Amino acid sequence: MPQNISLLDILDIILITIVLYNILLLIKDTPAAQIIKGFLILFIFSFISNWIGLKAINWIIKGLMAMLIVAIPIIFQPELRRLLLKMGKSGFLINFPLFPQEEENKKGEALINGIVMVTPMLSAEKIGSLIVLERDVGLQDILETGITLNSEFSSELLYSIFLPNSPLHDGAVIIRDNRIAGANCILPLTKRTDIKRYLGTRHRAAIGLSEISDALVIVISEERGTISVAIDGRLTRPLRPDLLKKFLQNLYRPKSRKIFNIPKKGKQ
Repeated sequence: MPQNISLLDILDIILITIVLYNILLLIKDTPAAQIIKGFLILFIFSFISNWIGLKAINWIIKGLMAMLIVAIPIIFQPELRRLLLKMGKSGFLINFPLFPQEEENKKGEALINGIVMVTPMLSAEKIGSLIVLERDVGLQDILETGITLNSEFSSELLYSIFLPNSPLHDGAVIIRDNRIAGANCILPLTKRTDIKRYLGTRHRAAIGLSEISDALVIVISEERGTISVAIDGRLTRPLRPDLLKKFLQNLYRPKSRKIFNIPKKGKQ
């Protein structure tokens, strides 16, 4: 007789469905999707060879699949890292902001407006730029590769940093909690091999950082002047200023200062 399905069984199915759905969203349009296709093809070949009776081929395929299972944590390292980052972002602790949320929202809106005002200027003059918006995952190790500024955000300062004669124009600017935390920072390059060849080092660096963190990276091409955004290992390009503003409003929320944070320094 069939066993009765309990509420726990239903809950179990729902949780598994949610996990699988999020994994599929995570690997969509990434090399991991192609790797999974390869796994499926190997599995199909193994089934067919076993059904037909091709013992040698079946033995080889099973050996390959056994080795690949051991190598899964290495092959899917970027995807697993992003999955753990997303789980950590959900948070189990309650944040206690020291300032009203309305004030933080106003600062965030001013920051977005400032960025949207500067990027078309940099784009029109074809000034290559990398602007990193830190979110929940800290970027202190990346910040330490450049020059620490810890300055109040202003569109004029952001523009002047990327001018060709500026000593800080190379590398990326990191914006943290509505402040320009640092400039001239070096970002890790993506190791993906499916990136289009006409995308330069800036775009590869933007994708690389977005693969290992939840940062939102704005890229301005020096060759074409196009504006792109990298997030979660994916590059969206090109973006008009009005679309960039909507993109930032939907995805970027500055972190509120918390009771246990180290007090911020004043203007420099």
